[in-house]
Amino acid sequence: MTSIDFYFDFASPNCYLAYKAMPSFAGAEDVNIIPCLLGGVFKATGNQAPMVAFGGVKGKLAYEMLEMQRFIDRHGLGGFKMNPNFPINTLVLMRGLVAVGDEQRDDYINTVLAAMWENEKNMNDPAVVAEVLGAAGFDAAALLEKTQDPAIKQKLADLTAAAVERGVFGLPVFFVGEEMFFGKERLGQMAEAADA
Repeated sequence: MTSIDFYFDFASPNCYLAYKAMPSFAGAEDVNIIPCLLGGVFKATGNQAPMVAFGGVKGKLAYEMLEMQRFIDRHGLGGFKMNPNFPINTLVLMRGLVAVGDEQRDDYINTVLAAMWENEKNMNDPAVVAEVLGAAGFDAAALLEKTQDPAIKQKLADLTAAAVERGVFGLPVFFVGEEMFFGKERLGQMAEAADA
C-alpha cells in the first residue's frame, strides 16, 4: 500500500471531518500529516474560503452545509459542531503541531481538533489554548514558547510554500504518490489509489 500525504490545518472543518473519517477507509493506515497554513495557501494561490468566494451565490452555501451534514451522517461524526468563533486564526496552533514531538503528535492533533470542532472552544484566545493543552497533559507553557522559535516559524512557512509548490490550493488535500485528491469527498478515491 502506498503512503498518503495529508495536507492539514486545524482551521478547516473539512480537515476535521476528513481526519475523523479516514480510519473507515481501507488503505488509509499509512498517513503522513503535513502541517500547512491554510491562510498562507489562500494568499499564495489567490483562493478564498467558500463563505467568501460563494457568499453571493444564491443557494451555494446552503448546499455546502447540506453536503457537510450528509458527510457527517454517513461517517457517524455526530460530535462535530460548527465553532461559533469560526474562523479561527490557527497560526500558533499550527506552529505547535510543527513543534510537538512525534510521540505526542497524535494526542496534540486530537486534543486541538476536539477543542475546536466538538467542544466549541475559542482557540483564538491564548489563555484558552493554554488551558486546553494543559488539561490534556501537555506542558502548555513550554509548547507555546516553542511556537515563537524562529526555526519553528520558518519550518511552517516552508511547509506551506512546499504545499503550494506541489499544487495545494485549499484543504484538505491528499497525495498518493504525485496524484492529488482535494476535499473530504475524495477520500474513497484516495483510498482506492493507495490500495492500487
